[in-house]
Amino acid sequence: MYVRKNIHPTQYCNQNLPETLIPVISKNSVNPNTVFANNEMSLHDIEIYGFDYDYTLAFYSRHLHTLIFNIARDILIQEHRYPEGLREYEYIPNFVVRGLHYDVQKALLMKIDAFHYIQLGTVYRGLHPVPDKEVIAMYDGCHVPLENMSDFYGKSSHGHTMKQFMDIFSLPEMNLLCCVNDYFMKHNIDYEPVHLYKDVKAAIGDVHVKGIMYRAVEADMENYISYGEQTHAVLNKLYEDGKKMFLITNSPFDFVDRGMIYIVGKDWRDLFDIVIVQADKPGFFNDRRKPFRRVTDKGVLHWDRIHKLEKGKIYKQGNLYEFLRLTGWRGSKVLYFGDHIYSDLADLTLKHGWRTGAIIPELRKEIKIMNTEQYVHLMTWLQGLTGLIEHMQVHRDPASQAVVQEWIKEREAMRSQTKDIFNSQFGSLFRTYHNPTYFSRRLSRFADIYMASLSCLLNYDFQHTFFPRRTPLQHESPFWPEQTSAGALKMPFIPHRTTTEE
Repeated sequence: MYVRKNIHPTQYCNQNLPETLIPVISKNSVNPNTVFANNEMSLHDIEIYGFDYDYTLAFYSRHLHTLIFNIARDILIQEHRYPEGLREYEYIPNFVVRGLHYDVQKALLMKIDAFHYIQLGTVYRGLHPVPDKEVIAMYDGCHVPLENMSDFYGKSSHGHTMKQFMDIFSLPEMNLLCCVNDYFMKHNIDYEPVHLYKDVKAAIGDVHVKGIMYRAVEADMENYISYGEQTHAVLNKLYEDGKKMFLITNSPFDFVDRGMIYIVGKDWRDLFDIVIVQADKPGFFNDRRKPFRRVTDKGVLHWDRIHKLEKGKIYKQGNLYEFLRLTGWRGSKVLYFGDHIYSDLADLTLKHGWRTGAIIPELRKEIKIMNTEQYVHLMTWLQGLTGLIEHMQVHRDPASQAVVQEWIKEREAMRSQTKDIFNSQFGSLFRTYHNPTYFSRRLSRFADIYMASLSCLLNYDFQHTFFPRRTPLQHESPFWPEQTSAGALKMPFIPHRTTTEE
């Protein structure tokens, strides 16, 4: 698209553009039950399906996050001698989002984009935002150097000062970190942020490792497990089509067994060819030293060497290299689903050539928001305004510059509005204003397909091929009208946009 050079910025001051644009754009709503593709993949080629358990086969209610928060908070008080005043804090359901980074040394929680830039307005110390000027002063700008970012698995180790929270179980941990930081600051208590982070991490770990969470969930399945993701229907569909299926989870067998009986039924093990528990992912995918060990239904461990992974038997630990040797399930005929981008998917796609599917439950909420008239109205005007600024900034006379500056102010205000629609503190899981988030970048790299839940697969047959949308690169011209706001909206002065903002 080309700029009509005879147009002056002041000609657009009083035009009410959005109302003419919305009827066209609002028709392009997205179905939240869609399977989205980052990489072309045909189900016709998939013979073997693998699954994680937590937040892949089993989905949990928010009550579980509250439970984890409360238990970990009490562990801090009782075992780490933290102040009793922390009991005043409760889990805040909508405070944080997945994929955030935590600066361990500065005790700051923040959202970072795909280019390692901090999104100003999303940096929190405790429960309160840090002013932009202070953030810029602390980091000498907004960029976080690669050596300071989290390691490959999102952890703060080997000199990395950032920890990235990538799984859904991390929401209570982020909440607790913010609450403890808030308490110490509110009461003017001098503390070492590194110690606080490690103590909170240890307390959260105890909730899982000591089996406290497992026992609580097993005692009240109805309260903690969300039954309704049609897991049983998906597994039955695969089984009836003759697909091989396996389960690799870090959870213990007793916990998985009770959950699967609740979700699928007592015969759930008949659907799976191989079941591996307490796998210790991501170490399972890299550490060749751990052999498989057979375990009975009652938890009794066998000492015999494993020469074959048999249907109907339960195995723990092990490693992927031995799994590949014993099964021969290699390459792109295998599709593995998980919710953790790093621990579940990264090594499989980078080192072993398996196809990968990410389960992102937050998709449903975000897509429903994007389909609302409010969001469409904001995005339409925001994109139009950005195009006006981009093209009209060349006019240097005072009147034109005054108009452009007003547009810039309006654009900044609207960007904040669009962020707040998703989450008042941190915005969308997938975008930092216009750029993809760091989480989104890793998702697109390590997952061939992604979806809100496994139930989305019920909308497709086993001959279906998933195609990623060919969106133009910045230097390419769009070929289809819907790929450019200018082409679709008959507005020649607005350039195309290949991305949407929060």
